[in-house]
Amino acid sequence: MATLLIAFIYLAFISLGLPDSLLGSAWPVIGQQMNAPLSYAGVVSMIIAGGTIVSSLFSDRLTRKLGAGKVTAFSVLLTAAALWGFSASNAFWMLCLWAIPYGLGAGSVDAALNNYVALNYSSRHMNFLHGMWGVGAAISPYVMSYCLTGGFGWQTGYRSVAIAQMVLTAILFFSLPLWKKTTPAAGLERSRPKKLGEIIKLRGVVFMLIAFFCYCAMEAAAGLWAASYLALHRGVSAETAASYAALFYIGITAGRFVCGLVSNKIGDRNMIRIGVGVATLGILAVWLPVEAPWLCLNGLVVIGIGCAPVYPAIIHSTPNNFGEDNSQAVIGVQMASAYTGLTVMPPLFGLIADYIGIWLYPLFLFVLTALALVMSEALNRKIDSK
Repeated sequence: MATLLIAFIYLAFISLGLPDSLLGSAWPVIGQQMNAPLSYAGVVSMIIAGGTIVSSLFSDRLTRKLGAGKVTAFSVLLTAAALWGFSASNAFWMLCLWAIPYGLGAGSVDAALNNYVALNYSSRHMNFLHGMWGVGAAISPYVMSYCLTGGFGWQTGYRSVAIAQMVLTAILFFSLPLWKKTTPAAGLERSRPKKLGEIIKLRGVVFMLIAFFCYCAMEAAAGLWAASYLALHRGVSAETAASYAALFYIGITAGRFVCGLVSNKIGDRNMIRIGVGVATLGILAVWLPVEAPWLCLNGLVVIGIGCAPVYPAIIHSTPNNFGEDNSQAVIGVQMASAYTGLTVMPPLFGLIADYIGIWLYPLFLFVLTALALVMSEALNRKIDSK
């Protein structure tokens, strides 16, 4: 039964990644058809992120009342409905409307699934599962590309992913009896949900939130501005820059599968330290002002590999750091902090690049990476001082 359930959870993590890269891959066509400028994609993205932040903060209450299985199934259903709504939209305001349930579904399932896995499975599975998210995020652009090049239209691309999500929803509802597996945290669904003020007051939570904010901001900014930095500052061709920007995400995904093989032995804390150290080496390679484009290009891939273990390790260590009875609430706030970082900081660097210069890209990444490590170590000291 446990093996069957983890297979369903793997499918659920693929579903988390499927919608994440659709908007960017389809927007050039959507914007043209709706006569909407490029910046409007950011508006839709921010509405989705806002819904995700809100639902993450309420995930503790929902999960305690319904259980992780039902929250996951209903959230995927909500996301599927929103994707279908996108496919039926013919005006920008309709995209904005459907972006609300899109974000609300994503936040709840992200927090519920991560907490369930952190409580019931090893660090190995946490890394593998987040690797499956990358698989989902990699599949959907190919689906969209096939629909666009085949003349089926972006609506068919969204509709195809919506159908896949609906099939997954049916599978998840079928799997609900398996989620009643006895765990160390059994019965938490019936206990009192934590208020935000109570969560913030937990020992070390503030350090953890800052660390997670900075890490997710660094990962998002690294991916978003990589091609621009390579092309505008390092003189790399646009085609090569785009391909290596894609390799950054491949590095994260592949790195998580590799990390899953060793994470149980190394431990969450050391996985975070190693990941940050490798990412820092990659940032240094990107920054070095040498006439060797290969060093800068491959440095970007190294950053992705370094990013691979950090997110899963922070999540997996949460029950141990803050207690199983607090983990769902803490992970919900973690998700809100993460989405705030990846929503706010990449546009902030865009402003910095406009007014100062895109040459600050590696320095921006380094500051965020260093602060994430400092806050993570501060959390460790706080936890150890109990």
